[in-house]
Amino acid sequence: MAKAGKTAEAGGKKAGKLPPADELLRYYRDMLLIRRFEEKAGQLYGMGLIGGFCHLYIGQEAVVVGLQACAKQGDAVITAYRDHGHMLATGMDPKGVMAELTGRIGGYSKGKGGSMHMFSREKHFYGGHGIVGAQVPIGTGLAFAQKYNKTDNVTFCYFGDGAANQGQVYESFNMAELWKLPVIYVIENNQYAMGTAVTRASAQPALYRRGESFGIQGRQVDGMNVLAVKEAGEEAVDWCRSGKGPIILEVMTYRYRGHSMSDPAKYRSKEEVTKMRAEHDPIDQVRALLLNNKLADEDALKAIDKEVKDIVQEAADFSQQSPEPDPSELWTDVYVEA
Repeated sequence: MAKAGKTAEAGGKKAGKLPPADELLRYYRDMLLIRRFEEKAGQLYGMGLIGGFCHLYIGQEAVVVGLQACAKQGDAVITAYRDHGHMLATGMDPKGVMAELTGRIGGYSKGKGGSMHMFSREKHFYGGHGIVGAQVPIGTGLAFAQKYNKTDNVTFCYFGDGAANQGQVYESFNMAELWKLPVIYVIENNQYAMGTAVTRASAQPALYRRGESFGIQGRQVDGMNVLAVKEAGEEAVDWCRSGKGPIILEVMTYRYRGHSMSDPAKYRSKEEVTKMRAEHDPIDQVRALLLNNKLADEDALKAIDKEVKDIVQEAADFSQQSPEPDPSELWTDVYVEA
């Protein structure tokens, strides 16, 4: 086993400091779980078992896995509608997530929220939000509560490159810096928003600079490299926990599928997607690190793949066997009892 601190090679490129084998294997497994889960969700959608909107996270797995590796108990996570990967990374049960996708009572929102609206107070996961940018002020509020209650927790507030142009984002930036709130604004820049390239939609395409007028520090990160994301996440977490206020991470990533299941993605070429997948896939990068540095062999990685596939199949089976919610559920969870 290689020791932490050794420089690793992946596909001929340096990948920074190599963590211990068990840590690298955990990243591999966690990203693979998200990938296989999303592939299965796409299949179920095609079979008509998932209705409504469904936005897959395939290609972006390194972002949430790398950042979640920096989190501790009590840290909050909030995101937009491309949210299944975030749920799994926080430790939510794949069966409950998949059952929510199919609208069953065993889902995290009892089948009433679907793909975009499920939550877990136990895991401090606060959604899943369908309105573009709406989660940003809510995430800022979560960070306000953390500071008000004198905790040293932080909030990971995820949003996309399209949402970065929404007005409430800047209202949130202003208050977060004014009150030095412990919030990490994670801009998952997958380059196309709903279908328009960042360069065509943003006067300032360097999104990590969007907080400069408020005095908020920003950094751009390779979001296809889980180790680079983890390193940037540790620095951001330390910044927030030490009381320095908010910080922005623009994580450069790429989604392989369309914006949603109904998007044919004709605004980019197949060659572009194929090249990105062949040269920058986050899972393949970690796989290469494990094999090239002799931290794992093919049999070990095949065993992980089998384990993950079994978990996802169990989730898919549960999502079809769990009953649909009773019509009376329309009247529950409308208000919070105080």
